[in-house]
Amino acid sequence: MQNDILKILVTEKEIEETTERIAAEIDRDYAGKSEHLVLLGILKGSVPFLAELMKKIKSNPEIELMKVSSYGKGTRSSGSVKIILDWQRENIEECDIIVVEDIIDSGRTLSYLCEYLKQKGAKSVRTCTLLDKPSRREVEFEPDYCGIQVPDEFVVGFGLDYDEMYRALPYIGVLKPEVYTK
Repeated sequence: MQNDILKILVTEKEIEETTERIAAEIDRDYAGKSEHLVLLGILKGSVPFLAELMKKIKSNPEIELMKVSSYGKGTRSSGSVKIILDWQRENIEECDIIVVEDIIDSGRTLSYLCEYLKQKGAKSVRTCTLLDKPSRREVEFEPDYCGIQVPDEFVVGFGLDYDEMYRALPYIGVLKPEVYTK
């Protein structure tokens, strides 16, 4: 797998520092202000980031998970969002939800999810991403908590995959084009 990586874009140390910064921002905004702060991780890519983030937040967040998809097979978004695994909660109207993603590119998924959760009655909905690719935006969308802006390159590692591979890399790297253009 290492041989498939063109270059390391974000190191383990940079991921840790970014996660600490975002956790401090969330604590600043929610400490003592929310009875039910819920980190809503979007499966599967957000899992490593969600795990690190929840350890660093002092405001005692709850966690929930959803699985959504805007990708078909391959490297391009299908343009539509499909909820594969929803979450059910009795007290959603008491929940301050922060949707946690690994990366935002088109913005379609998070834009859709924010509206969906508001319609379900959430007290508030904000978004958090480790990586942001604003050059790929197809809808107007800005995350509330943003880690690192990355260029329009195919990135993998720390939860990000290509055909379910590379998620376990401890850093974020750029995948060699010959790997995904075969």
